[in-house]
Amino acid sequence: MIKRSVFQIEENWTFRQANDESSPLLPVSQFPTNVHLDLIANGLIPEPFFSSKEDEVQWVGEKSWEYQTSFVGPSKCYEKAVLAFEGLDTYASVELNGRDILKTDNMFIPERVDVTKLLKDGEDNQLTITFQSAFLSGKKVVERYPDHLWGCWNGDPSRLAVRKAQYHYGWDWGPTLLTCGPWRPIALETYSSRIADLSFRTDIDASLKSAEVIAKADIEDRCSSSRVKFGIYLHGGEISSEIVAVNDGHAVATFRTQNPELWYPFGYGKQPIYTLKATLLADNQELDSASKSFGLRSVKLIERELKDASGTSFFFQINNIPIFCGGSNWIPADSFIPRITPQKYRDWVKLALEGNQVMLRVWGGGIFEEEAFYDACDEMGVLVWQDFLFACGNYPTHDEFLDSVYREAKSNVKLLRHHPSIIVWAGNNEDYQYAESTGLDYDPTDGDPGNWLSSSFPARYIYEELLPTVIQELAPDTPYRYGSPWGGKTTTDQSIGDLHQWNVWHGTQEKYQNFSSLSGRFVSEFGMEALPSLRTIHSFLPLDSSDLYSQSLTMDHHNKAAGHERRLATYLTENIRYPFTPLAQYIYSTQLMQAECLSTAYRLWKREWKGPGKEYCAGALLWQLDDCWPGTSWSIVDYYLRPKSAYFAVKRELAHLTVGMKRIVEERARDKYTKAYVQEIHKIELWAVNLGLEKRIVNVILKAWDVVTGNQTLYKNIHEDFILEPNRSTEIDVFELLIRLKGSNERKASDHNEIKTVIAAYLIENGTQVARAVNWFEPLKYVPLQKPKALKMEVASDMKSFLIETDIPVKGLVVECENDEVRFEDNCVDCVPGERVAIGVSGLGREDELTARFLGMEL
Repeated sequence: MIKRSVFQIEENWTFRQANDESSPLLPVSQFPTNVHLDLIANGLIPEPFFSSKEDEVQWVGEKSWEYQTSFVGPSKCYEKAVLAFEGLDTYASVELNGRDILKTDNMFIPERVDVTKLLKDGEDNQLTITFQSAFLSGKKVVERYPDHLWGCWNGDPSRLAVRKAQYHYGWDWGPTLLTCGPWRPIALETYSSRIADLSFRTDIDASLKSAEVIAKADIEDRCSSSRVKFGIYLHGGEISSEIVAVNDGHAVATFRTQNPELWYPFGYGKQPIYTLKATLLADNQELDSASKSFGLRSVKLIERELKDASGTSFFFQINNIPIFCGGSNWIPADSFIPRITPQKYRDWVKLALEGNQVMLRVWGGGIFEEEAFYDACDEMGVLVWQDFLFACGNYPTHDEFLDSVYREAKSNVKLLRHHPSIIVWAGNNEDYQYAESTGLDYDPTDGDPGNWLSSSFPARYIYEELLPTVIQELAPDTPYRYGSPWGGKTTTDQSIGDLHQWNVWHGTQEKYQNFSSLSGRFVSEFGMEALPSLRTIHSFLPLDSSDLYSQSLTMDHHNKAAGHERRLATYLTENIRYPFTPLAQYIYSTQLMQAECLSTAYRLWKREWKGPGKEYCAGALLWQLDDCWPGTSWSIVDYYLRPKSAYFAVKRELAHLTVGMKRIVEERARDKYTKAYVQEIHKIELWAVNLGLEKRIVNVILKAWDVVTGNQTLYKNIHEDFILEPNRSTEIDVFELLIRLKGSNERKASDHNEIKTVIAAYLIENGTQVARAVNWFEPLKYVPLQKPKALKMEVASDMKSFLIETDIPVKGLVVECENDEVRFEDNCVDCVPGERVAIGVSGLGREDELTARFLGMEL
């Protein structure tokens, strides 16, 4: 009996175009890898992200590619040898020493092959993997099933037949780059016996005072006397351990603890990470070991009747705490996944955390992410909504496809189920919406899976039968949803389930000021586009390029959204005055408009989180946090992790304590016969949101200024010792700003035009300002903005913060620095006279210069 050994097969890899004798073997760029990265490293193709070079590399996805290496086999002191492939993209044929050992057609399934009889001990072993074109292979599958209604949004319909990252076929935010290659590690394992799987279930008592952990090890065993030692560890120390016998290939141990350290989302508690370790023993010899990290937490998805509203709630409760889930959708952070390092994953999750985002939704057109992503979410307390990998189409259900999907689902649920951050699984992204919009068969009252399979929407079987079965077997304590959006009679139901709200940008192209009427019980997608930073644009367009302007061919190539020219222009023109040149100011304008749009949504939807029985909106996940390449998209942080203005605007709105304002106008006619003598009453609605778990007692102060003169026109202490109850919004007041008579110059209550009035609300707790909001007339294009005569930025002596002062109200002040290492804690801020706005900064040197950009500076 020998201990299991693992040898990574990561060296001496070469590649070439298959079926081409003239193609030389070339070194790979890294391992794991893919063909585009290797072709780029060897100078055979340009970087596809540069200019419009994407078009020049499309041939790569229609060729076959061969990878090979050799490795020395271990000495013959083992009973079994297995080659473990964690991920092959996608149609692969594998040979060992000239013998066929594996064929794959699914990028997401890890494979294991027994090579005990083929391995040459102590000699070179030749491993060759040939990858067929996924694009051409998918086309052939489509031809074999002509009766299926192949159709989708984004990409070629043949993608539906291929179990490959769907965004590789191109999406409305990313390029078409059909990769192939060994995209995850490959290893040789030798052993006598091994732990095939280590899992556990947890049960947290409703009182949170005790917890039970049931640990299970599945054993691939050749020894009848095997035992498993289970141990649970926390903070580097052993909490409990037990040794149990292996029976019928399994070992099970139950642990109970009092007053457990529970795992919470950030902002609600700590994130203690336990470790479960299993050691396989035989005759007092260690044969194998495995470990899983985990957090003790309970999760429930609460869908119940609401007070004073139709439909049902949709909110997540973690350890008995209802959570308002503000956050983002997550797409793969690169078109070429192997070049995303573990550190980059951590940097992305940290950005979400620092932006007050408590949830990330792993979107169904990408991948089951790398462990580094989920580990970072676990450690930082960021919740994860995990889609299964189906998106925006009508997927087939022939036998081979269903078998592959079943294996894929089981493999990946097993890999990921231990992560406390994953609190919900969903069957797909927008497939029900696609079926609904194209008229495919869908009768929610039909409960016969056989009928689903014979309908024009057969993938319903996957979402409502196959995947729920997997979750029930492997992760029964985690909620599962058939899809996203899903819940009501239609996918656009605002009163049940989750909602993708695309009537801003797509659909009816509503004004974003109307987001209050576009709410849902949980808005899992909404968004607005903006250009990335000028520095990011220079990564694909050099300074001397003749295409370095907003409407150029190359700039359009780096915006994949259909109709983006009209939509972006519509929302810009509706809201702000903007120039096309210089390009930097146009970029600023798009980013400010995106910031205003997204912050408006969060402000208005958080207001609907009104406490027990009134969880009218329980979450909002913007589309999207990140990018897979440098371009214009809905992201709030670009490909190079450079935040757009919206990142900071959303960060402010997702703080645990916020104050919000909304302007409304009421009209009252003097009598029923007039149109001229109508009172126009301008009001301000004022509220606050306390997401914390303790009540807050604050003073509420209101100030106003004339935007033209900078004179303060109002100072009012609205409330003293005002109580904000925990974990809900609270209405504070409604007050009149202006009453005027339409059709005349008569004024009442104020001499100030509502367009010129800027209002700020402050929450003061124990003499300290704890929340602030500035409200402007909208649309901003009507506001008579002025250039400040005394705009000051004063950097602190320790270079870790600076103060901003102004003599007139300034909208959307963005501070910039040529040093790309400088990072701001806040930006795109509204400034008013008499205030000193403090902003934290890191990486700032004494030689660095800060500059400012704001709305109206070009006027």
